[in-house]
Amino acid sequence: MQTPADLSLDGAWSLAYGFEPPAAPFTAIAEIERAGLPVHAATVPGNVERDLHAAGVVPDPFHGTNLVGLRRFETAHFWYFRKFVADAPADLEPVLRFDGVDCYADVYLNGVHIGACDNMLIEHEFDVGGSLRAENELVVHIRPALEEAARFSYGPGVAAGPANYAGLYVRKAPHMFGWDIMPRALSAGLWRPVTLRFRPPERLESVYLRTLAADEREARLVLHYGARLSDPVNRRYEIEVVGTCGDSRFAARAPMAFGAGRLPVSVPRPKRWWPRGRGAADLYDVTVRLFRDGDEIDSATFRHGIRTVVLRRTSLTDSQGNGEFCFEVNGERVFVLGTNWVPADAYHSRDVERIPRMIEFAKEAGCNMIRCWGGNVYENDLFFDLCDEAGILVWQDFALACAVYPQDDAFCERLAREATRVVRRLRGHACLALWAGDNECDEAHDWHGCGDPNAHRPTREVLPRVLRVEDPARPYLPSSPYIDTAAYPASRAFLPERHLWGPRDHYKSDYYRNSLCHFASEIGYHGCPAPASVRRFVSPDKQWPPGNDEWLLHATSAIPGVSGHDSRIALMENQVREMFGEVPDNLSDFAFASQCVQAEAFKFFIELFRAAKWRRTGILWWNLIDGWPQFSDAVVDYYFEKKLAFETIRRSQQPLCLMLREPANWRQELVAANDTRQDVEVEFSVRDGDSGEVVTSGQGRVRADAATPLATIPFSAGKQRFYVIDWSSPVGSGRNHYLAGNPPWDWRRYRDWIEAAGLFTDLSPRFA
Repeated sequence: MQTPADLSLDGAWSLAYGFEPPAAPFTAIAEIERAGLPVHAATVPGNVERDLHAAGVVPDPFHGTNLVGLRRFETAHFWYFRKFVADAPADLEPVLRFDGVDCYADVYLNGVHIGACDNMLIEHEFDVGGSLRAENELVVHIRPALEEAARFSYGPGVAAGPANYAGLYVRKAPHMFGWDIMPRALSAGLWRPVTLRFRPPERLESVYLRTLAADEREARLVLHYGARLSDPVNRRYEIEVVGTCGDSRFAARAPMAFGAGRLPVSVPRPKRWWPRGRGAADLYDVTVRLFRDGDEIDSATFRHGIRTVVLRRTSLTDSQGNGEFCFEVNGERVFVLGTNWVPADAYHSRDVERIPRMIEFAKEAGCNMIRCWGGNVYENDLFFDLCDEAGILVWQDFALACAVYPQDDAFCERLAREATRVVRRLRGHACLALWAGDNECDEAHDWHGCGDPNAHRPTREVLPRVLRVEDPARPYLPSSPYIDTAAYPASRAFLPERHLWGPRDHYKSDYYRNSLCHFASEIGYHGCPAPASVRRFVSPDKQWPPGNDEWLLHATSAIPGVSGHDSRIALMENQVREMFGEVPDNLSDFAFASQCVQAEAFKFFIELFRAAKWRRTGILWWNLIDGWPQFSDAVVDYYFEKKLAFETIRRSQQPLCLMLREPANWRQELVAANDTRQDVEVEFSVRDGDSGEVVTSGQGRVRADAATPLATIPFSAGKQRFYVIDWSSPVGSGRNHYLAGNPPWDWRRYRDWIEAAGLFTDLSPRFA
């Protein structure tokens, strides 16, 4: 809720740094200048590494092994400072708002300490009514996160990976301490906007419009509101809400006896918000107004999608599929086809500029859900606005990942404050389908021998308590995968929702084919970036052969010799060798072969799940795009170059897709996976990619929202064949393929097949 008088403090700042704390705090710019510290131009929003690189102090952090050299700044103190002029309206209250401070900081305005920050992941606001002048100077001292982490005690009841212990108490994005998909880049900075805001003394403090129930005839909503009122006894206050979406409109108005309350709203014949592929993602433009004695004194605007969402799940499943993990939106089951969202950038001040293009990739790939992984920040509002508009459901982890976190009261209170701010910011989005307590922390109890995860206070006590108050109706999953009291004594193979990583051997191994889960919320396979991309971040003398220090760092090895991820390059080579029987001896051919393996793996994973609809209910593959230049499971590299897997995923995730089920009893079924609401007449053919022989063809009726067998073809494990599958229907035409037989294949022959079938274009330039 902003006013025209609000002043952005983004843009040009100055940055100073030193490796020892001053004897007394620097509260003014003159004190920093007298200390003789190095001072450079800075940009806000920004990160210290970006500013130091722009100033020529450090080389490009993402090239070669340069990032390792930047570790010396992990113990540095940083000071951001600037001057500004403020014309403060006399009738408004000034507040200084930092949307993102990384991480521990003290803030001084005109020499006065106005507040402190201890959490990168949430916004911070400070009342500056007693300190603001016409001409001002602002100083922000950011202390080393490692220094603060060292103040805590680490008993045997907490656990993390070797590089990540310092992140257990520190509320930064977990990936910044080093991960298998992100570099160790602790960073610091004012990474989101800084604004001087001016608020009316009487104002709306919070508004949240919630859908209670909705069908095609009527929707019942409720507006939860909080307001600051000066004299509710002697003045007449009213609250009003109005919403419009095309020709649909709702309105309600009521008197206020107090500054908080609920306003019921009825919407006849509502336009409902549907996930992508199920209908229009209709959004109402909503205005909430606060009146005093008939005059409007404040207002807020936002968009609202009318929809309901439910997660149906059981504690366990079995080999017969007697279990469940399924999302329902507006009372209809939704088969989930989606991706995991990892950090948009290792330096989060760049996130906003990358998000729109990333969402376009998700739309192009046919995704109807994005899982925001728990090792990340809580994404920018822009991300959720775009998902609202696109009809993309969002599964949001809280920022806890792969660890057993502290249980003490102080940590739990900090987490509760964080969660409250995050939930209040995001709960109004129609796209937000699920809160998940963490990523793999239940499993981390197994890894580290820490016992039953159901005693984990952060996800079993703290977060549910916050959600009961702030967002009581939205589904909550304490962990992903979730090991509840019934599941804890059982084999993890019987969890209905799993992260399918396993040995990461051949993508059609028993581990993947025989998995029992209904829903895979993580599953992936490595693919080398295109040669042109590799040349952008690896030094010329290190580009081939793989396995050197630069390849390992970008694989990712968080701290060389400590991370435990140095095997990733060898894994990528082994996956190529498994499929093609050899590893090519140059970068261009290796990148091509690796991307082919990745493409076939993602295709297999998605079609394994789609062909078993509704025994299977969804797949969130890992992952859409890299947050820095690396060798990874992403299907789009950091430079926005698509790998072959992206195009394969796009075909496999079409609303109507024909595919071959895995063989059984010397036969294979041709099946049509239909995610539309209508029965579809389809004409199809399957032909041999070498001879052109039509193996089967015909017409069939594909049932709505189901997987329908259409034909059967013979299968021989001893014969390698490349099938091209074509179809046409009223909802569109398509082409798919299937690689029949057992490896190894000749990668040169495979290239001939995919080029002849027209499945990929411009292969030669992409792998030059």
